[in-house]
Amino acid sequence: MAVETGRSVVPAADVKSIRGRGHRPGKNPGRLRRAIATYWYAWAMVAPVVIVIGVIVGYPLVRGLYLSTTNANEANVERHIGVNDIPATYESVGLDNYQSILSDGVFWDRLTWTVVWTVSCVALSFVLGLALATMLNRKLAGRSFYRMALILPWAVPAFVSVFTWRLLFNEKKGLLNKILEGGGIDAVPWLNDPMWAKLSVITVNVWLGVPFMLVAMLGGLQSIPVELYEAAEMDGAGAWQRFRHITLPGLRSVASTVILISGIWTFNMFPVIFLLTRGGPGDATEILVTYAYRLSFVVSPRDFAGSAAWGVLILALLSIIAVAYRRALRKQGEVW
Repeated sequence: MAVETGRSVVPAADVKSIRGRGHRPGKNPGRLRRAIATYWYAWAMVAPVVIVIGVIVGYPLVRGLYLSTTNANEANVERHIGVNDIPATYESVGLDNYQSILSDGVFWDRLTWTVVWTVSCVALSFVLGLALATMLNRKLAGRSFYRMALILPWAVPAFVSVFTWRLLFNEKKGLLNKILEGGGIDAVPWLNDPMWAKLSVITVNVWLGVPFMLVAMLGGLQSIPVELYEAAEMDGAGAWQRFRHITLPGLRSVASTVILISGIWTFNMFPVIFLLTRGGPGDATEILVTYAYRLSFVVSPRDFAGSAAWGVLILALLSIIAVAYRRALRKQGEVW
């Protein structure tokens, strides 16, 4: 028995012809073209910033890569003396600079201390920042004052903080040794002994890094739903169990990001080392970036090619660490 539905039936071929009307095979716009056509306004807003960053960062990077493959130094670069122009006479040497650096024990000694310095500073800053954030996330009298006081080191310029700590570490007139002498303890050579100098620079950098960790961890703690803690407490979970199973997993995404950022900052933390110890005593506290600076601005003749090669190696190391860290986070389910 036939049933009349009142609908017109269109053959499959006609449907295909209708769907394909105006469509030309092989003329699909590319992904980039579609993105530009859809988000052209956003691209227009971002373009000036991208151009400026490309000029400020891109040109020095390319220039550094080029110089690292030459033998450029203070004696053979282009110079202008009065009205006389002395052309550059440096030549390309390929990868000889990298081979020389990697075969020298100086690089590996500096790299070892740089890694120890970075790991120590980041680990201590993270632990202290998390502990203080956990304390300040609770209701207590004067919480706003404590927050402002703990963030204050972040607001003070780094060089001012370092010079202040240098006065405190002064072996003869420093406040720290005066306190020790008052207790009958001999003065400590804070900046004149290799071991104490290393502990001193780590202390100063941790003092500068804790506020950043504090702010980041406090924001992460406040984003964790309070209901989770209430439910866990009703189920009989103790303070350590709540911290382990709620707080730490809730902070994983924030912690992974700030640890990477802090690690990169500390790896390249030039002001603390240079202003506090200048890499001394001797070369005990010299890290990779301060040694690259020394080659380019301190030694004579200044070795521009060697300094550029050190800079490229530093960039390569940080890139490898960032990629490896990101892959490790992906395996744990964290994507950013």
